[in-house]
Amino acid sequence: MPDQFREKSYLECVVELLARHGVEFVVIGGQAEVLHGGGRVTLDIDVCYRRVSANLQRLAEALKEMKPTLRGAPPDLPFIIDAQSLALGSNFTFVTRFGDVDFLGDVEPLGGYDEIMNRAVRYKVGDAEVDVIDLDDLIRIKEHINRPKDRDSLFQLRAIKESRLDKPD
Repeated sequence: MPDQFREKSYLECVVELLARHGVEFVVIGGQAEVLHGGGRVTLDIDVCYRRVSANLQRLAEALKEMKPTLRGAPPDLPFIIDAQSLALGSNFTFVTRFGDVDFLGDVEPLGGYDEIMNRAVRYKVGDAEVDVIDLDDLIRIKEHINRPKDRDSLFQLRAIKESRLDKPD
């Protein structure tokens, strides 16, 4: 299908918006699983973002375009979207005009952006190049969280890893 007739996925929209604002982030979670070749269907986006003041400012500006509300909070709960508010928290779960997007400053058991970024890989998503959590790190997170859906994902992620090990360079 020619590009002019293809609608962008919500992952493409979010990644392109964050990239346009210069936000430093790494795609993690189910979308990373899909980018690595997994077949899981996931409707949310999880990113780990760098928690330095300049990046918090850029993230706040990007969030304003996303029109977020706090997921699971009363709709009338006030939340100011600015760098100071983001600095006071770490992990945020939002409903946005693109869908559910989680911004994580700390990801157990790995740590923050710098630890994850050290091993991240790059994939093309839409018109943007995006950093994506390393497959081994994604496996470690899924093992640590250990929810039923994560155990299901582990089967695929380990198979992807094994198939990559079997391929000659």
